[in-house]
Amino acid sequence: MPRPTAAQLAYGSATVVVSTIAMLLLSQTSTGLGVAVISAAALALGLLVALTVPLPRRRGRHAARTGASRAGGAAGAAAAQEGATGDARVPEPRTATAEHPVHH
Repeated sequence: MPRPTAAQLAYGSATVVVSTIAMLLLSQTSTGLGVAVISAAALALGLLVALTVPLPRRRGRHAARTGASRAGGAAGAAAAQEGATGDARVPEPRTATAEHPVHH
C-alpha cells in the first residue's frame, strides 16, 4: 500500500475534526456512548475522505511511457518501443579533462 500524501493526511484530519465538532454540537449528546459513536463515525468519514483524495500522477519512466504512447508519430512510437523492450539509452559517463582539472 502506498504512503499517504500530505494532502490525504490534511483532508482526512480536517474532516475528522470538523465532523466530530459538528456532530457533537448537532446531537447535543453528553453520554460517553454517544461521544464514542460520533467519534467512530467521524474517524470512518475521515478515512473515507483521505482515501478518495486523488493521488498525484507519477513522474519518471512510467509517465514517459504512457506519454510517449499517447503522443503518436514516429518519435512517440520509437519511445514507446524503447520503453517496451527495456533498452533505454544511457548517457556515457563523464571523464575529467585537462580543461577542467579537479583541485582539492
